[in-house]
Amino acid sequence: MGRQDEIVGERIKKLHELKKAGINPYPQIFEKKDNALDLQDKYKKLKNNKKAPYKAKIAGRLTSFRDLGKIAFGVLQDGTGKIQVVVQEKETSDNVKDFTKKYVDIGDFIGVEGPIFRTQRGELSVIVKKLELLSKSILPLPDKWHGLEDKEERYRKRYLDLVMSPEVKQVFEKREKIIDVLRGLLKEKEFVEVETPVLQSVYGGASATPFKTHLNALDIDLFLSISPELYLKRLIVGGFDRVFTICKNFRNEGIDFQHNSEFTMMEYYAAYKNYEFHMEFTEELFKRLVKELKLGKKIQYRSKEINLEPPFKRVKFRDLMLKEVGIDIDKANNYEKLKQEIDKKKIANVDIRGAKHYGALLDELYKRVVRPSITQPTFLTHYPVEMIALAKRNEEDKTKINSVQLIIDGAEILKAYDELNDPIDQENRLKEQAELLQGGSAEAMPYDEDFVTALKYGMPPTAGYGLGVDRLVMLLTGQDSIRDVILFPFMKPQKEDNKKESRKEIIEQNSGENGAMGERHPEIPRDIPSGKRITRAEALSLLKENVKSESLQQHCLGVEAVMKAYARKLGEDEELWGICGLLHDFDYEKYPEKHTIAGTQILIEKKYPKEIIHAILSHYSSFTGVPRKTRMEKILFAVDELTGLVTALSKVRADKFASMTHESVEKAMKKKDFAAKIDRKDIELGIEEIKELGINRKEHFEIIIEALKNKKEK
Repeated sequence: MGRQDEIVGERIKKLHELKKAGINPYPQIFEKKDNALDLQDKYKKLKNNKKAPYKAKIAGRLTSFRDLGKIAFGVLQDGTGKIQVVVQEKETSDNVKDFTKKYVDIGDFIGVEGPIFRTQRGELSVIVKKLELLSKSILPLPDKWHGLEDKEERYRKRYLDLVMSPEVKQVFEKREKIIDVLRGLLKEKEFVEVETPVLQSVYGGASATPFKTHLNALDIDLFLSISPELYLKRLIVGGFDRVFTICKNFRNEGIDFQHNSEFTMMEYYAAYKNYEFHMEFTEELFKRLVKELKLGKKIQYRSKEINLEPPFKRVKFRDLMLKEVGIDIDKANNYEKLKQEIDKKKIANVDIRGAKHYGALLDELYKRVVRPSITQPTFLTHYPVEMIALAKRNEEDKTKINSVQLIIDGAEILKAYDELNDPIDQENRLKEQAELLQGGSAEAMPYDEDFVTALKYGMPPTAGYGLGVDRLVMLLTGQDSIRDVILFPFMKPQKEDNKKESRKEIIEQNSGENGAMGERHPEIPRDIPSGKRITRAEALSLLKENVKSESLQQHCLGVEAVMKAYARKLGEDEELWGICGLLHDFDYEKYPEKHTIAGTQILIEKKYPKEIIHAILSHYSSFTGVPRKTRMEKILFAVDELTGLVTALSKVRADKFASMTHESVEKAMKKKDFAAKIDRKDIELGIEEIKELGINRKEHFEIIIEALKNKKEK
């Protein structure tokens, strides 16, 4: 029996004893009159207890308890904050004292009554005169010092994340304030808030793959909304001048640190306005948000300084494309010409085969290569008409649309444009989209006949605006992943506990040479501090400072590329995972006898993230004794040796990675004399470990091949 099972058993025993004594461990109500924050604010200057003290009546979760004999200190946490409670001889009755020590555990909800005072150390406290058990906790809270270190576990068990990390709750309190400010500004500008359907028979309003469902009552297929756009424009046709909605959208696409399949958008539509109105509104919104959130005009985000003070820079799409990749889209104005330019300039990371038409290829080039170059707030205007099927053409240049997109640190915060209200043009463009959809373009839109009919009744000149609420919150609260600003992000269902346990047992029972955990290396500190963010430039400098071997440098760059590819796939922090791959072997050349141990000491001294340190230690667990727990740790171990094998295979192939397949790698795996120093056992063990993450062997090989094909050389 494990320690947790013992704790659960002890607590269940207490439950039975309480019920037997006629005490309900789950009462219906407790009339609290105070909260922790109000008490702390109200009694900031309280110094002594000479006057009749205020008698508080509070309730919350007991998050810590120290019994020192004649006195015991506990911390009570409610929805506003924390306050200390004190059980003290001569002040607390024997009955209350005995009940507390016998039946109350850390994690329980309790109600407390008693006078407030300050301890000698200045801690505002409540002396426990009365105590009522409000909810008995059966499962123990995570360890006080380490909490929930696995990010996936934090997202999956958000309730525990909120208990153990008060700063997490603060993010969501700020999220609420951001939405309040947004809604308030819209109301001031006389926008009417409306609701649009989530279930739709014809989806539209964006280039995205929808979720499909079935309505049994009518025996028809339906789609979850990918955008409220077409319904909001119907309302403009119907006579509303200004409408907005804050809603959930659902897109059946990839998950990464900026994308979640279910996300929150704000969209508005303003009749008689154009795209210039959007930029004015946005700058006013940011001014107000900076003021209300008490931010500086310059903030730190993802290790970069972002200047939020308007006016924001404005640049045209064509000009940016010409500057960043040297392609003039006015000349490369069709699919074949653009494809030739991309090939000619050897631009990596662009999925030419996946882009079925000119607009899609432009979007792929822009998102993969051009957009990441933008750091400071920038309004990008005048997209090519092929990129947005619902936008109005520019009157001076019919190949462009009156559009605007706000980009900050490579992320799209909003997209807006003048709405197409020419029903004939709209009908033709939606029919083109429908043809592309039938031709295999999953993100093209179907033809919405009712929407076209609505436009034929007439829609005034209208400006439409879509803002990603989640990304805005990420920026203004300094969060690296969209999952950190969504209370319950979608998580892949866990496997049955018995299957997970059996997998764990198999790994732990393997011999050391297969990567199992032995005794923890004595030079590894038990408590590694959290550390600051590290940039790729800093990591690359550290690598080159310690590694002179070209082949080892290239191996680290290769593992970086693969880790970033996996981060994109799993919705993790791409930069953090990439740096983990870049540094996993940075100490191997100088300190082969103390590989990972020496590197750990360097990283701790530089106060770099403990997630990276743990991953580096666990990828050599047979030496360090550090187990692999998180997804980053398991993926790093799974890709390290296999990346070396795939790289070695590319060196003996005429076309390098171009025609390499998972079958090619499988054949190389079986040739024991090929790249003989590559540990096949570690590769197989890594493949077994990541099966828990839902990644099969073939997919694993293909991800590595594709990532290495497009990796950076420097």
